[in-house]
Amino acid sequence: MNGRTALVTGASRGIGLAIADRFEALGATVLRPSRAEMDLASGASVEAYLAALETPVDILVNNAGINPLAGVSEFTDGDMALALSINLEAPLRLTRGLAPGMRQRGYGRILNISSIFGVVSKARRVIYSTTKAGLIGFTKAAAVELAPHGVLVNAVAPGFVDTALTRQNNSPEQIQALCVQIPQNRMATPPEIAETAAFLCSSANSYITGQTIRIDGGFTCL
Repeated sequence: MNGRTALVTGASRGIGLAIADRFEALGATVLRPSRAEMDLASGASVEAYLAALETPVDILVNNAGINPLAGVSEFTDGDMALALSINLEAPLRLTRGLAPGMRQRGYGRILNISSIFGVVSKARRVIYSTTKAGLIGFTKAAAVELAPHGVLVNAVAPGFVDTALTRQNNSPEQIQALCVQIPQNRMATPPEIAETAAFLCSSANSYITGQTIRIDGGFTCL
């Protein structure tokens, strides 16, 4: 990744932080916009950030996302609007803004961080699954359009990942119960997700595009 510039959203913690750190270790210059610099819930803020960019971006990682828990008769209009804007509309806007430059230069890598809940689902994940499945559909469509121009577009679908937020939202007993459902009997670590992201976004990947790679320890095989 020497000489490449990457933009990673949601890079202050968890998977996004691990990806940004790994890219830097591989020689990339990494842009990690804070919410004050680019509010993904605001289309105007995303557009303003793109307009102010002075450095061409070679790699885009759409990582940031939210997961409002609600069933089909529980979610509010506010829940729906916020999740759609952050999880789906912001990646669409960022890709729309950065893909033309990648296409013109004949090189680009775009990675969308989806989720296994974009492939399978469970109760009270209606909004999250909808947006993450939408991200997988977007990945396929963008890959087909951009492939002739040297721009590869992929997604990864992490399963349960051992992050500070996971530990905050689940008791040790709940985490143990989750691990029992995973054939590897443990959660993934953020660096494990980052390693796959690094390959897909590097020049070492020259032919994989339009794919969604599940990183779930075998969870979706059961």
